[in-house]
Amino acid sequence: MSESDVIVIGGGFCGLAAAYELTKRGFRVTVLERDPEVGGLAGTFEVNGTRLEKFYHHWFTNDAHVMQLIADLGKQDQILLRSTRTGMYFANNFFKLSTPFDLLRFTPLSFPDRIRLGLLALKARRVDDWRKLESLTAAEWLRSMGGEKVYRVVWEPLLRGKFGDVADEIAAVWFWNKLKLRGGSRGKGGGEQLAYYKGGFAALAEAMVEAIRAGGGEVLTNAPVTGVQVESGRATGVVTKDGVRPARAVIATPPLPIVANLLEPHVSSSYRDQLLRIRYLANVCLVLELDRSLSSTYWLNVNDPGFPFVGVIEHTNFEPKSTYGGRHIIYLSKYLPESDDLFKMDDSELVKYSLASLRRMFPSLEDGWVLQAHVWRARYSQPIVERGYSKLIPPIETPIDFLYLASMAQIYPEDRGTNYAIREGVRVGEQIASDLGKQTSRSTSDLPLRAVAE
Repeated sequence: MSESDVIVIGGGFCGLAAAYELTKRGFRVTVLERDPEVGGLAGTFEVNGTRLEKFYHHWFTNDAHVMQLIADLGKQDQILLRSTRTGMYFANNFFKLSTPFDLLRFTPLSFPDRIRLGLLALKARRVDDWRKLESLTAAEWLRSMGGEKVYRVVWEPLLRGKFGDVADEIAAVWFWNKLKLRGGSRGKGGGEQLAYYKGGFAALAEAMVEAIRAGGGEVLTNAPVTGVQVESGRATGVVTKDGVRPARAVIATPPLPIVANLLEPHVSSSYRDQLLRIRYLANVCLVLELDRSLSSTYWLNVNDPGFPFVGVIEHTNFEPKSTYGGRHIIYLSKYLPESDDLFKMDDSELVKYSLASLRRMFPSLEDGWVLQAHVWRARYSQPIVERGYSKLIPPIETPIDFLYLASMAQIYPEDRGTNYAIREGVRVGEQIASDLGKQTSRSTSDLPLRAVAE
């Protein structure tokens, strides 16, 4: 096999962004993805001839890195901006929470507490240094900002619904960033506005693949990497089912436990332990294709400890049902340990269990409404961001020369997602270009964002 300048292990958005950045600078890059398609956690499946994400995805309008990438590809006209409806299910009732006026009508809280809730979001956006929050848990910070009642009614159920037994360990920085992002993605009327891509995230991933190949790079799927070749302390290639692929540098983008196993023969036990120190939650996601809608809400937070999922996301209240041949798409998502019974449950049993739970919220729901059900699982879905997380993150550089890390666990103070995966991919690409001594030839479009608003 001919030598690549850089091999990228993993074809998620981080790996693709790194490869794209490097090919623009004149490097010969090979991306090796173990799955049949690129995209990572933004991977897709087919619904009525259209690709749909296995795990729900959208962008915020202030997600600058993905917007810049799309502009760089000349695909600005593929961006869709849409207003969405957000709500909450609490004490067997539905509450709309899309605008500040909805908040004033949120009767589970007293009027003073509604004001405290609204002010909390404003205060969060004014935090100028996230490092001031690193010693606090999310629970401590939210209680201090909004009071005990606001915490118990609004925030605690969401924290426990997402993080379960480790909810009390989650850092204030993680929650602060969530509030900041959502608060900065609003339209003129104060309602939330989100972004999507025509054809789904798969279409953007394929546009990146095309650009990489046009720049002389390779993107190979069904190509798992089983090891890293190291000579005299330097990465010189990767091991695959077809033998060793030589390279001048290697980027590893999988979750850190997978990277730890790849590097185990070549690094100290203390470095391997550092990679394994960051814990992850798994995710199980049920995608339902229905013949009718459940509600008019896109994102329904469920503040009910008895409901097995943290939210009900009706995707076709965001991307129109016409995209999927008239089918209504519902996501039910749960973050949990891989040892949890729900994660290990048989697919048919999970669907039956989930529909019974969903029927508590929507009593008219009948099994006959379900045209198709899909169950997706991800073992490493959400790093557990605890206090002092910045001290746990391994650097891009590893003890092996010219082997670099770029994983979702290194995204901080922001949370993982395609926007920041792209940022990290570009960042590691820039560093490798510098380390390998190539002259920069970056040409980035400065055209303003053009979107199709629907």
